[in-house]
Amino acid sequence: MFVMDQYEYINRFTQAYQIPDSIFAKEARCLDVMADALFLPPQNDDLLCGRVRIAELGFSPEPLWGRSVAYYYDERRFIALRETLDPGKQERLDELLEFWRKEETRKKIRDAYPVYMSQAIPQDIYWEHSQIAFPLYRVVDAYLDYGKLVSIGINGMRAEIAPKLGEPLFEAMDSALATLQKLCRRYALFCRNNGRSDLSAVMENIACNAPQTFHQAVQLCYIYAVSAGVLNYGRLDDILGVFINEGEEEQALNIIMSLWRLIACRESVFHGRVIIGGRGRTNEAASDRFALLAIEASRRLALSEPQLSLRFYNGQNPALMDAALDCIGEGRTYPILYNDDVNIPAVRRAFDVSEAEAVHYMMYGCGEYVLNHAAFGSPNGVINLLKVLEVTLSGGIDMWASAPEDKMLGLRSGGITSFACFEDLYAEFLRQSRYFIEILAQQEWLEYSICSQTAGFLYLSALFDDCIKRGKPLFGGGARYLGGTLETYGNVNAINSLYAIKKAVYEDKTVNAQDLLSALKTDFAGFNELRRVLINEEKFGNDADGVDSFARRFHADICGITREQKINTPLDYYLVVIINNEANTILGRFTAASADGRGRGKPMANGNAPFGGTERSGLSAMLNSMVKMDPGIHAGAVQNIMMSSQLFNTKRALAKAALDVYWEKGGAQAMITVAGKDDIEHAIQDPDKYSSLMVRVGGFSARFVTLAPDVQREIASRMLF
Repeated sequence: MFVMDQYEYINRFTQAYQIPDSIFAKEARCLDVMADALFLPPQNDDLLCGRVRIAELGFSPEPLWGRSVAYYYDERRFIALRETLDPGKQERLDELLEFWRKEETRKKIRDAYPVYMSQAIPQDIYWEHSQIAFPLYRVVDAYLDYGKLVSIGINGMRAEIAPKLGEPLFEAMDSALATLQKLCRRYALFCRNNGRSDLSAVMENIACNAPQTFHQAVQLCYIYAVSAGVLNYGRLDDILGVFINEGEEEQALNIIMSLWRLIACRESVFHGRVIIGGRGRTNEAASDRFALLAIEASRRLALSEPQLSLRFYNGQNPALMDAALDCIGEGRTYPILYNDDVNIPAVRRAFDVSEAEAVHYMMYGCGEYVLNHAAFGSPNGVINLLKVLEVTLSGGIDMWASAPEDKMLGLRSGGITSFACFEDLYAEFLRQSRYFIEILAQQEWLEYSICSQTAGFLYLSALFDDCIKRGKPLFGGGARYLGGTLETYGNVNAINSLYAIKKAVYEDKTVNAQDLLSALKTDFAGFNELRRVLINEEKFGNDADGVDSFARRFHADICGITREQKINTPLDYYLVVIINNEANTILGRFTAASADGRGRGKPMANGNAPFGGTERSGLSAMLNSMVKMDPGIHAGAVQNIMMSSQLFNTKRALAKAALDVYWEKGGAQAMITVAGKDDIEHAIQDPDKYSSLMVRVGGFSARFVTLAPDVQREIASRMLF
């Protein structure tokens, strides 16, 4: 019932796509084929249905499902499948592969690039190439209106759009919802035939009716999310807490733990956000019941997903924070903490919306902000700001490139030896930054445009504010706010480097500009004293007035240039996100030595945290530096903090006091890893004994021993307080 031959599936999906019709009907047919082929039966201990395999061909907004946004294919899996087929089927599969090479949405986006855009971002994969800017082909992290879903059910959604049937978008949307109902009934039949009458009844009910129980509500939200291809789940406490009756807490906990396991099995790595707590919830008492159970589920299971995130504010039920700190103290890295008293006003300013809208801010992916089912702001661009500084100093040349062939990577200029003062150099750095930021913003809009010409994203549009009212799909004018976000990396190293140049080259004149350039090109070979001078300059993260003041200026300038793109494009907003997966390490592999003393190819600082090994003045000083950059001009920044179990658990009052001061001074967010004093080093030396050690890498958590060696070393370089 749940198994379809891969070759048959590829054929059926392609045939559904090739039928001449509207983009909406085409998508509905393809979703129907996917529902038949990709969903898997529940395992014996599952309390929920919705396991799914990732197909070699399909449709999805999230790149987890394949190489690209919308229609994608996985060439490697096509080729592997070919080896298992007879000659006749091989020939047919070759035809299908050639078809999708031309038809995948990613290729259509890339083919639409104007020449200047292709020149600025010539390569797509940031972990394989030395360049400054990269595109990301995706429309990720939609937060859908699951509250509406559980309130009216699938039949209620179909009834809402019934008056609009006859219009291609709504005919297709109705067809997609019918596919979802068919899937629920298929699960109900399978469960009934396999001795799971309880789960069968749940699936049968949600196929038509609005959920009446906690089990039904959780199941409906999850099966919809998986069918839609979205990877973040929203304010589940606000949506689901009202379904938990007194005395049913243990049963509810078991269902939540089953949900957690299914989310973890999707292996989204950077996603899987579940939000609890915070202002704006409709029933705080009921929501808190779910929130406490959610924290307990994360404590018991110790999984890398879901990325449980606690919003809190002054006056919130203290039991939530107490439970959160206990869970973090056991080494779970969850929940991630978000301060509503800072974030709500910051989001209001950054997104230029009312406080009533800002109260519904959400965190997704690695920590970007968006407005719950009202705004869409996919992070579709990457910029390496330390690489921008590299080409600023070298006159536009990639110092990573091997001699004698100099590779022009940035805009041509005279380089550091041509600047009479630091302000001239800094102005050139901003000019280079602006060039790439403008193009990445245009790329974002181009990607949305191609997506709107390709599909309606039916499941997303059905549960996103204003799409049904406006009669338009999400990317075709339906979304209330259609914005974008830019992932910036190397911020802290660029700050430290620019400040060191300002002091050593232009003010104190302890370093010669030409010598600095030579030192960076040779990875400081023969320039040990020069490097020592650079290292000894003030570094961000020590509450030092000089470098921290420059950090505020740098932050305001980069965020300001990025925000200006709202004027230069049709986007409703375009904002910096200072988030981090492990790209600080990956991009560092292709970045030359820098003027903060960092070596060639070495990792860069993680998010808004100090560069590893430079935080020399203690925890309070580091936290004081972190709060100095304005949170109201970007869409999220990660603050990665590592504390020893000796401090966090045996001296909890002291650790909590430090955090309380951080929140009061304007701390917006904290991602806390708690580990034994020597656990990280011991895990590198003897990974088998530390297989359970969980760390916060950047915007995601992972078992330490599974990370790449240079990522492990970057984490080991961070100060454990």
